[in-house]
Amino acid sequence: MRYIVFLFLGYTSVLFAQERDLDFFIKTALSNAPAFRDLHNQVAINRQDSLLIRASLRPQVIAGTAVSIAPHKKGFGYDVAISNGGYLSTLIGVSQPVFVPKQNLTAQFNTLAVQQKGLDNAARLTEQDLRRTVGTQYITAYSTAQQLTFNRETLDLLQRQELVFKRLTEQNIYRQTDYLTFLNALRQQETTVQQLEVQYRNDLATLNYLCGITDTTRVALAVPGLQLPVLPPVEHTVFYQKYTIDSLQIRTADQLIDNPYRPTVAIFGDAGFNSSFISQGWKNFGFSIGIGATLIISDGKQRQLRHEKSVLLENTRQGYSRFFLQQYAQEIAQARQQLAALDQLDLSVKAQLQNIHLLIEATGRLIRTGDARVLDYLIAISNELNAQNQLTLNQTSRLQILNQLNFRNAPE
Repeated sequence: MRYIVFLFLGYTSVLFAQERDLDFFIKTALSNAPAFRDLHNQVAINRQDSLLIRASLRPQVIAGTAVSIAPHKKGFGYDVAISNGGYLSTLIGVSQPVFVPKQNLTAQFNTLAVQQKGLDNAARLTEQDLRRTVGTQYITAYSTAQQLTFNRETLDLLQRQELVFKRLTEQNIYRQTDYLTFLNALRQQETTVQQLEVQYRNDLATLNYLCGITDTTRVALAVPGLQLPVLPPVEHTVFYQKYTIDSLQIRTADQLIDNPYRPTVAIFGDAGFNSSFISQGWKNFGFSIGIGATLIISDGKQRQLRHEKSVLLENTRQGYSRFFLQQYAQEIAQARQQLAALDQLDLSVKAQLQNIHLLIEATGRLIRTGDARVLDYLIAISNELNAQNQLTLNQTSRLQILNQLNFRNAPE
């Protein structure tokens, strides 16, 4: 009776469990991941930087005041010709760039545009990486669930046969040692099922943890709906886009090097009260206006050295880009070879399983008449378990490969 209760509880936990699919976990992970909120904020910051550049071209108005007292008495104190004995200054100053080279502004806006592309691409890469991570753990948990289901079915078969062995042993058709041998195999199968149940709950908990799900309810997992994707050309993926953006960043940074070396002109002025109070301080209200220009004549070849540094950075980027292309091609080719090999292995294992099933059915019938050895029956059951586990491993490997290929399916 206790075997029947154990079996009933095991199956009802699967039958009435809520089922969730891979898409549910991926969407939940994407909505809970703080990295996407971080990238969203960085995009907003990038827009603010663009507005800051435009704001710097408008008039800048600054108000300031200063008071200074320099006492001078009996030969003690600062030279009055220098300090004027003190002063009071309350001014409002205005400065306005009147000539900023167009190349300078273009380089700055280009830099922000490239940064925007980098942030967008980083968001896509983060999303793909999260999809792959969640998919990997989902497949792991699903594989454990498949093993648990099959081992429960095997346990159910052994429990039914245990009643037959017990009756035949009582009729002296089988020896007591044969019955104990079978009972030991039954106990081992019960332990295996319990271990797989614990493993499945752990795998499911890890999956929930990755997705930011706090629910500890045991759920069933649907078959991962992963298909073999049609991959875009590698040059048009977000992975290669990273190297394209790196090249643009190096180029725009190189353009910024020239900005300080172009002449700039600005007008400035102030108005207010500025007096040393030596005489008629109430008449010292006024204003001033001026013009300023800057041009770097020589910098000790710093400009040249910075441009040479940019060339070296670009050479390094090209090396990483070529290496990535080689690795990418090798990865895709290897994945396709592995899928083909798994298909061949599945055909062999399924043919083996078909023969094992026939042997188990025939041996099971002979057991009821006492014409089969217990050891032969247990060996057939063990072979079936091994073959079924091999199929599960093949399925897991296939799903993990498809998950990796879907990770690479990310057009720009």
